[in-house]
Amino acid sequence: MTRRTSALLLLGLVLLSLNLRPAAVSVGPVLDEVRDGLGMSAAAAGLLTSLPVLAFAGFGAVAPALARRAGIHRVTLGALVAVVAGLAGRVLVDQSAPFLLLSMLALAGMAAANVLLPSLVKLHFPHRVGAVTAMYTTALAIGLTASLVLTVPISEAADSWRVGLGTWAVLALLAALPWLGLIAHDRTPEAAPQTIRFLDVARTPIGWAMALFFGLQSIQAYVVFGWFPTLWRDAGYSATAAGLLVGVVAAVSIPLSLWLPRLVARTSRTALLVLSVIACYPLGYLALLVAPYHLAVPAALLVGTGASIFPVVLTLIGLRSRTPAGTAALSGFTQSAGYLLAGIGPFGFGLIHDLSGGWTVPLLVLLAMLVPLALVAAYAARPAHVEDQLPGVHAAAQ
Repeated sequence: MTRRTSALLLLGLVLLSLNLRPAAVSVGPVLDEVRDGLGMSAAAAGLLTSLPVLAFAGFGAVAPALARRAGIHRVTLGALVAVVAGLAGRVLVDQSAPFLLLSMLALAGMAAANVLLPSLVKLHFPHRVGAVTAMYTTALAIGLTASLVLTVPISEAADSWRVGLGTWAVLALLAALPWLGLIAHDRTPEAAPQTIRFLDVARTPIGWAMALFFGLQSIQAYVVFGWFPTLWRDAGYSATAAGLLVGVVAAVSIPLSLWLPRLVARTSRTALLVLSVIACYPLGYLALLVAPYHLAVPAALLVGTGASIFPVVLTLIGLRSRTPAGTAALSGFTQSAGYLLAGIGPFGFGLIHDLSGGWTVPLLVLLAMLVPLALVAAYAARPAHVEDQLPGVHAAAQ
């Protein structure tokens, strides 16, 4: 691989990562306005907040197979085209059903790209997994923060939530440009003598441990980004301030995303590191239970630190496999099964909120769910490789 191609790949990875969250989280800060504008019911709003995890579960599963057949760069470009079409199209409709369908199209593209990223890193930068993962997860965190913080101000400046949401289609269009050049240098993630497929990973303990780890942490993250803007608005903050607070949650992960993957790749005390990050979640939730208005900033900082476990999980996908094929299969299974589990999070949280008439009970449920998260995270942090747990694959992967 030439230096020019390597530089284009790094640029493509960064721009791709910037676009992996806006379609999923930009709706949260303007959810009330979207509901009013489209006449969206409470059930449809609950489904909207659950669409990201459902899309990632369903469409992420097929991404490795598509990459093997069509080429990983072509599938990545196709994923970005779907993001652009979905984000641009949904702001032009006036009814809930097409808005949901076009949101699903954008999220399907995000899901495929999300699964392929670890495989792209393992394929092109096998000896720099920690460093390149740190780079792209930092870009992902920046995109997440920007979509949370800027959607409301853009909407208010244009006096239209449609402009606020449609802005992210432009960013996705820019991200597609490097991949137009990269499809001429396409490769497949099949680098092992024996193919490792989605269902093969389902036969391994490390596959299920990673899927549960990913799913349980995703429940926490998507509840926070989907519902905490409303929580803080109910506590007395304006829509802009509530969006900024959730932006603080996301912004905390920017420096941590740059540091944690590198540390995970080097440390021999992975379990201690993982549990230390997760321990910030309960501290933040307790602050919200005590004083959601006055302790909003420290709560946002603590919850944001806990949410930084996400780049750790992505790094472990690369470290728990020996080959690009193993990484692709483990990534597909981890994220698809994990997001399927996480799908209950935003919808269930909103339902509990409606039934209880407040935020105390939902926050207590989030606290309780941290126990299984910590347990499965400690297991996934133990050294293991998916190829070693599949008969006949270990020797070929050496």
